Amino acid sequence: MASYVFVLCLAVFLVIILAWGFKHLPDACWQFVAAVPRGKLPQGGWSGANFTYYGLIIACSTVFSMALAIFLLGAISLPLKASLTVAAILMAVCIPASRIVAGIVEKKRHTFTVGGALFLGILLMPWVIYLVKKTGTGHFQMEVLPVCAALAIAYGFGEGLGRLACLSFGCCYGKPMSQVHPLLRRVFGGHGTIFHGETKKIAYASGLEGEKVFPVQAVTTTLYCASALISTLLFLKGHFAAALVQVLTITQIWRIVSETLRHDYRGDGEISAYQIMMIITLFYSFSLPFAFPMSNTTAPSLVSGWLTIWSPGVILALQAVWMVMFVYYGKSRVTRAVIAFNVQQDRI
Repeated sequence: MASYVFVLCLAVFLVIILAWGFKHLPDACWQFVAAVPRGKLPQGGWSGANFTYYGLIIACSTVFSMALAIFLLGAISLPLKASLTVAAILMAVCIPASRIVAGIVEKKRHTFTVGGALFLGILLMPWVIYLVKKTGTGHFQMEVLPVCAALAIAYGFGEGLGRLACLSFGCCYGKPMSQVHPLLRRVFGGHGTIFHGETKKIAYASGLEGEKVFPVQAVTTTLYCASALISTLLFLKGHFAAALVQVLTITQIWRIVSETLRHDYRGDGEISAYQIMMIITLFYSFSLPFAFPMSNTTAPSLVSGWLTIWSPGVILALQAVWMVMFVYYGKSRVTRAVIAFNVQQDRI
């Protein structure tokens, strides 16, 4: 019963966050969270670096998903050191990969791709876990499959919530509603997304500011979070293989389909490089339960999960991750600010 209550509370929290985000984040005022002065301009004022809600949301979604992964791994009595080691190795690979892969596929230096980072992360995930297991002290049981399942669930939540960042920055946008299939127009016609703000990517890259487009970010967020919730329940019930395959199957199939509904540049060719990556990821995930079969393992315990996550070391580590992610993803490389300061004479 406790697992159902836990998942229900997560669902209520997510519904509130998503409903707010879908309504407000496409507006112009939700792109930049701060502008930091960098140097004086010859004509007066200051040039500034912009920090975006994109980075803030990515940082929050990453920390939320990491916290949930640590919680789930703690629920199966995996030592905190092992959990953090696996997470640190994967992040060290995936964070730079998000820019490198985008540069290779999209030929752009100043953009990111979650899909490319995910592809590399999922390929490496079981082998990183296996390596940590083999190089550990041997005083704990570390099954590859449950750890993969926990990380896959964290990915589902992380990318699902991370798509709210795309609503804020106006990237990863859908096709104009006039260009999608008539059935989709009938189903989603009243729920299309309209972006405002000339500095949104959809405005300067495609000239679609103010035009209703297919709500690909909102659909992705809803589908990913719902899938991750289902897998969370399966995980807490001890169905690790089902939890892993379910969340990766739903998310990767939708990634393949959603590529056909997006209007931003996805590389050359009828089938994008990202679609090929996701097809490989899908079949690869099916093989994991066979490649790493389960031996006996303890049933997940919510109490153990709470005891693991509620510790100063974990909290400080998550705060450090938040700061790194916000600075790395939040500093805009395609916009700049011109800032002016003045004294309010009537308040002296």
